[in-house]
Amino acid sequence: MLRTHTCGELRKGHEAQKATLCGWVHARRDHGKLIFIDVRDRYGVTQVVFIPSVCKEAHDTAQKLGPEFVVSITGKVVIRPEKMVNKDIPTGEIELCAEGLEILNPSEVPVFGINDDVEVSEELRLTYRYLDLRRQKLLRALEVRHKVCSIVRSVFNEEDFVEVETPVLTKSTPEGARDFLVPARLNPGYFFALPQSPQLFKQILMVSGLDRYYQIVKCFRDEDLRADRQLEFTQIDMEMSFVTAEDIFKVTEKLFKAIFKEIKGIDLPIPFPRMTYAQAQKQYHSDKPDTRKKGEEFAFTWVVDFPMFKYNEEEKRWDSEHHPFTSVKEEDLVYLKNGEFGKVRANSYDLVLNGNEIGSGSIRIHKKDIQKRIFDIIGLDEKEAEERFGFLLKAFEYGAPPHAGVAYGLDRLVAILMGAESIRDVIAFPKTQKGNCLMTDAPSHVDARQLQELGLMMINKGRTQSLQ
Repeated sequence: MLRTHTCGELRKGHEAQKATLCGWVHARRDHGKLIFIDVRDRYGVTQVVFIPSVCKEAHDTAQKLGPEFVVSITGKVVIRPEKMVNKDIPTGEIELCAEGLEILNPSEVPVFGINDDVEVSEELRLTYRYLDLRRQKLLRALEVRHKVCSIVRSVFNEEDFVEVETPVLTKSTPEGARDFLVPARLNPGYFFALPQSPQLFKQILMVSGLDRYYQIVKCFRDEDLRADRQLEFTQIDMEMSFVTAEDIFKVTEKLFKAIFKEIKGIDLPIPFPRMTYAQAQKQYHSDKPDTRKKGEEFAFTWVVDFPMFKYNEEEKRWDSEHHPFTSVKEEDLVYLKNGEFGKVRANSYDLVLNGNEIGSGSIRIHKKDIQKRIFDIIGLDEKEAEERFGFLLKAFEYGAPPHAGVAYGLDRLVAILMGAESIRDVIAFPKTQKGNCLMTDAPSHVDARQLQELGLMMINKGRTQSLQ
C-alpha cells in the first residue's frame, strides 16, 4: 500500500506516529512560511502543515500544489493547539507535519469546486461525473447503495434464497414499454432484446424447482424519462414457490426492517399497514398513498387487490393492469368466466413508501389453461402468444408449482433513504432526461462496416443508405 492510513483515520491517539497519506488536495492556504493543505480521500479530510525547518524540499514542492493534485505525504501526527481544533471533522484535533511530499499526478483546475455546497448545473456535473463523484454527498449515496445491497444478500441468504443471474440477451417480449433491441450477427435479421425485467426467467426457475430465488438485477426500458426513471435501472428481485402473499409480505418486511435499522437507525414497526386499491382511491385518490403522519418520517403501506384489467379506450380492448402473469383472486373467477372483466381483481400487491411505489408483485399464474385465457382477454391470439411466450407455456405443462414474487426499485429506495430529489443522484453513471450519457457522449454513431456486419442499413431523412 502507498498509504499507512486513510485521510479520515488519524486521531489524538496517533500522536507522534509516522503516517503516509494519499489523496487529493482539497484546499491550500499559505500563511507566510507555513503552508497548510487539506488532503482528501473518500474517508475524510486531514490537515497537513509544511514547515521549512522540518523539510524544506517538501515545503518548496507544496508551493506548486493546486486543487485536486494527487499527492502522497509522509509526516508525524501532531496535536493541534486547542484554539486551532476543527470540530467539524473527525480528524480536527490533529494535523500531519509533513516530512515528505510526492506529487503523484497534477490536475487541471477543476471546472467546479469539489464541495457539496457549490451550486453546479446538472449538465456540467454529468459531463464531469468523475469530479462530481468526488463530492461527499455522492460518495455517501454510493456507499449507502452498497450497504443496501449487502443487507439484501444477508437477509435473503438467511431465508435460504439462492442468487441466480438471468440472461441480459433474451427474447423480445414487450411488457408495457419499448424493448431495447440488439441485432444478432450470427442470425441475420433476428434480434435479442434487453430484459425489461427477469419476470419469465424467475418463473421458469420456480418450475425448475429452485423454490427461492433472488437477484439484484439490471432492467432496461426504452421509455420517456423523468426524475424517477432511467433507461437502465436496478431491481431487487425475488420469487418463491408454495407460498401465499403473506409469505412475501413477511420476508419483505424483514428485509426493509433490516435496511432501515442499519442505514437510518430506525426500528420500523411491522407488519406494515395494508389497504385495498379501492380504499386507497377513495381516501387518497391515488394507488400510491402517502400515509405519513406528523413527525414515522417513513411510512410503508401495502396496497392490495388491484384491478386485474384496465380498458384501453384507444384500441377498444382490455390490457393487464400489472402484467399478464398475475393470477386472479379466487372469488372473482366467476367474473372472469362471465366476461365481466372490469370487476376482476388481481392477486397483486404494491409496496408504497411515502407516496412512492417502490415495489410490485403478485401471485403468479401457474396453469397453462388460465394463462392462455388471460392472453386471449388482452388480445394475444394463440399464434402470437406462442411466438412470445411459448417457452413459458410449455414449461407449465411439466408440473409448475404455485409461486409468487415481487421486485423492488433499488434506485428509488436509495434516493428516498438519502433524501435525493432524483434517482440520478444515487446512480454512479446515469443518463440525462434525454437518455444521453454526457460523460461518454453515448449513444453515438457507429461506422458503416459495423452496420454491414450486422446486416443493417441506416434510414436518414426518408432515404435508405446502402452499406454495400
